[in-house]
Amino acid sequence: MTAQTKNRLSSLDAFRGITIAGMILVNNPGSWKHVYSSLGHAEWHGWTPADLVFPFFLFIVGVSVSLALSNRIARGDSLSSVYLKIFKRSLILFAIGIFLRLLFRFDFENLRIPGVLQRIALCYLVSSVIFYKVGPKMRVAIVFFLLAGYYSVMKFVPVPGYGAGVLDCQGNLCGYIDAKLLGGHLYKPRFDPEGILSTFPAIATVLIGTLTGDWLRSSRNRMQKFTGIFVAGFLMTATGLLLHPVFPINKQLWTSTFVLFTAGAALLLLGMCYVLIDGIGVKKWAFPFLVLGTNAIFAYATSILMAKILVLIKVPTAAGRIALQSYLFQHFFSPLAGDLNGSLIFALLFVLIWIIMLIPFYKKRIFFKI
Repeated sequence: MTAQTKNRLSSLDAFRGITIAGMILVNNPGSWKHVYSSLGHAEWHGWTPADLVFPFFLFIVGVSVSLALSNRIARGDSLSSVYLKIFKRSLILFAIGIFLRLLFRFDFENLRIPGVLQRIALCYLVSSVIFYKVGPKMRVAIVFFLLAGYYSVMKFVPVPGYGAGVLDCQGNLCGYIDAKLLGGHLYKPRFDPEGILSTFPAIATVLIGTLTGDWLRSSRNRMQKFTGIFVAGFLMTATGLLLHPVFPINKQLWTSTFVLFTAGAALLLLGMCYVLIDGIGVKKWAFPFLVLGTNAIFAYATSILMAKILVLIKVPTAAGRIALQSYLFQHFFSPLAGDLNGSLIFALLFVLIWIIMLIPFYKKRIFFKI
């Protein structure tokens, strides 16, 4: 935990806060049986608003990498100190993800190894090293190579028993590799949405974020920066949608079109935050998101902890003991607003709790750093 006194890019903090609020919201409904379709993930091909939040966060990681590491380079920090910081942060993020998975149930035999924080850790590690070693043009080339290469292997590398080009839940190359290398430690028996192969295009998402960070810290004026972000966002979003029939937009496979579509959408939303907050100075609306965005990982990790506690605590009822979360939903939220709205209100209240808890830290400029 450190006191932060440096100027921050408020639009990026707000965008990060919007994203974390979305992550907490979609992960914590009052009941998983009663969720509005827009707050649930697409079953396979296609997308919903809920599918945007994780790639948005990875994109933001990339922007932050550019802003933070460029400062360390400008200060003349040694190569060893920069790499030590990168590897230390990656290890801590990965360890937190594993710890939260094991918490209250130390089942190493069936431990799911991939996960959201684990993917963030790996993508941050690889993208930071790439950023430190090569310039923007080479990173553009790497993004192209990752996206084109991922399309090629998914389309043309055959899976035993299924053949090449299978993009269904069963028989795709990602699932085959995951089952071979991480069998017994996956989200599903033969597939994981944060699996091994799909991490490579996820790295491309972060690298696009680093290129955006380069653009934001350039000497161009604000209008030029906003225009560039908006044009790039529109073109990438449109390209992802146009190529959807060729290589479907799919979050669980993290397809190349998913990378383009979500990175474009991230650019558009960041651009709007940038012009409103850092451009014309309208930021009162963003206060709750600034609160969340300046302590994003802490808010996300502790929200997972709270969700586990609400399931762990059992409440006796006439029908038997049930989880505290289920009890609250069945006895308060559902009677108050109905199943769907009650489930949504529960999730919104969950987000509000973390905003209120973090306000004192934000006002004192105390940010939890990893």
